[in-house]
Amino acid sequence: MIKPKIFIACDTNKISEVKRIINLTRTNKLDIGYKFGLEFFYSKNGRKFISKIKKKKIFLDLKLNDIPATCVAAVKSLRDIKNINYLTLHANAGEETIKAVVKFVKKSNTKIRILLVTVLTSISNSSIKKIGHTKPIIDLVKKQALLAKSSGCHGIVCAGSDLKSIKKIFKGEIITPGIRLKGDSFGDQKRVMGPKESFKNGSTALVMGRSIIKGNIQNNISKLIKELN
Repeated sequence: MIKPKIFIACDTNKISEVKRIINLTRTNKLDIGYKFGLEFFYSKNGRKFISKIKKKKIFLDLKLNDIPATCVAAVKSLRDIKNINYLTLHANAGEETIKAVVKFVKKSNTKIRILLVTVLTSISNSSIKKIGHTKPIIDLVKKQALLAKSSGCHGIVCAGSDLKSIKKIFKGEIITPGIRLKGDSFGDQKRVMGPKESFKNGSTALVMGRSIIKGNIQNNISKLIKELN
């Protein structure tokens, strides 16, 4: 039986807290990996700590967003971290950058899988208009999914609300953040979904942060397992 794949977002700048999160999220009922974003990666010794993690799936969420040469150079600078499984690139970087990064990763014979980040889960249809977009989020995400497909990305990161549309376009991995357990507050997230519904709608993996790491971690893991059954 295939276990549900869950990436725990280690949203902290403290190594001691990451160690605690890893220790308390061990379970044989889920396929657990760990996501590290800018907060931990930029912290003192964060990069070094990530490089030493063994036998865990590592999701490095840097959302690279720059010109092709700069993004490729950034990926090159990560080559000493041998245990990275996933690395994020933002769709806003554009087709040339996306294709350049994917090409470099595939030619360098690395196990890193490039995930294209679509519209963030903290953005609503009203807020996206303030950025300058005139179309609804779902129309933009569909275009980003087509871009991921044509550029050869291994996967997509998208909100639960976009899953059904994306699943029709993109056949690779679809990882969904903004996941909340029943009764949890949305916080700064606008487009959220429960774990069971997300898998049902097409997610291949989920990213969960606050719903797991805030409060009693072991109890939260038990709640997640219960909701998924």
